Amino acid sequence: MLLTILMNVEEGYSEGVYNERKYGLTKTTFNKGRSIKFYAEELGGIDFVSLNYYVTKTKELLKPCEMPERKVIHFLNNVKLIKPE
Repeated sequence: MLLTILMNVEEGYSEGVYNERKYGLTKTTFNKGRSIKFYAEELGGIDFVSLNYYVTKTKELLKPCEMPERKVIHFLNNVKLIKPE
């Protein structure tokens, strides 16, 4: 499920809303989609979310960067992507 959410985020820069605050999102995909680097930063604030996601032959691995896994999962499940005009 997390992979599906990450795949719906635009490659490069995009924006989303989480907890009524706007975030700048940056996604970079490597290794033919098997590795994803994701970073979200609250615009005009101090909050951020950072993670790496790996798809191996046997499983998928979520690796948050210096934050609890539950924070990353909650963010991904609740951020509303802003579609470009």
